[in-house]
Amino acid sequence: MQNAWKGAAMAALVAAAWVPAAAQTPVKIGFIGELSGPQASIGRDQYDGFMLVVERNGGMLGNVPVKVIKEDTQLKPDVANQAVRRLIEKEKVSIITGVSFSNIMMAVHKYVTDQQVFLIGSNAGPSQIAGAQCSAYQFITAWQGDQAAEVVGKYATDRQYKRVLLMAPNYQAGKDTVAGFKRHYKGQVVDELYTQLNQLDFAAEISQVSAGRPDAVFAFFPGGLGVSFAKQYAQAGLMKKVPLLSVFVADAINLPSIGDNALGMVSGSFWGPDLEVAANKRFVEDFEKKYGRIPSNYAAQSYDAAQLLDSAIGKVGGNVADKPAFMAALKAADFHSVRGSFRFNNNHFPIQDMRILEVAKDRKGRLSLKTVATPFKAVEDAYHDKCPLKN
Repeated sequence: MQNAWKGAAMAALVAAAWVPAAAQTPVKIGFIGELSGPQASIGRDQYDGFMLVVERNGGMLGNVPVKVIKEDTQLKPDVANQAVRRLIEKEKVSIITGVSFSNIMMAVHKYVTDQQVFLIGSNAGPSQIAGAQCSAYQFITAWQGDQAAEVVGKYATDRQYKRVLLMAPNYQAGKDTVAGFKRHYKGQVVDELYTQLNQLDFAAEISQVSAGRPDAVFAFFPGGLGVSFAKQYAQAGLMKKVPLLSVFVADAINLPSIGDNALGMVSGSFWGPDLEVAANKRFVEDFEKKYGRIPSNYAAQSYDAAQLLDSAIGKVGGNVADKPAFMAALKAADFHSVRGSFRFNNNHFPIQDMRILEVAKDRKGRLSLKTVATPFKAVEDAYHDKCPLKN
């Protein structure tokens, strides 16, 4: 009888131990991104990369149930502001992730961080929030807006391109990208052409390229903009005459639409699908199996955002309301990044390698990106010293 009583008591204790986990209130996470219009592919890849981790973990991060609520910002700052207010004031989210474009980040950043809601940005990295407007509540798993262009600027110098024409959309990321290229390019900038953010017809700008006869063109046109630009550039017969250097024009989202004309195009990034990193191999394999396509850097950045949260939420046992403890857990960045080495700088942007990628066919005959060089190792962004946060 005594043994039976002990057995029953033990069973009750075990059952009681499982009740809190099973009944634990989910941690609410808001995801905001461009989920409609020409740029929807960027938001989709961010969301899919993030949810790959959540769904693989059975709807949990850090062994704690999570509820992800997504909102489409439509690339409109006023819509984004309404979305984050709804997520914070009505849904009571503790964390917001995503944020595809820098104008959206600048619209929502102050409000979100002033509310002491953790902002885990998985794409936009404008210079302001890397510098003087940084916040202890921001953690960016992507890149600062200048960095990918900086490495292409060095590549252009190393290739001895004497005259380069620069092109980008007329918004914060476009300006940051051009500034980044010029920071490490030692030749002559023929011209800087800025286009409307939703512009899809580049005939006038391509005519200026033909007339200016530069040694190369450097372009930043993310998502659907990049497809339109690269196709028109090739149709004008310029792809073989004037090398096209880019950031986020040639990526997994755009390459199927651009086609073989993209072969040989050069891009700058911190990540490529071919990186010989165990965590990256798993990510690429799982992403392709689930979604049937090669992941882009947008998916990789967001996958790392989910991995960061998986680690940090686990460290605090789901108690994200303990803000100092959760902040410290995020800062530790105790996870295996798809890019290899990963750590946060004082401004909570990554210190990371920056690479040169070239469009080539992969082993399955698909257009993809091949890593050809890593000119910058463990590089800090250009604005971290303007951020008052300390390591």
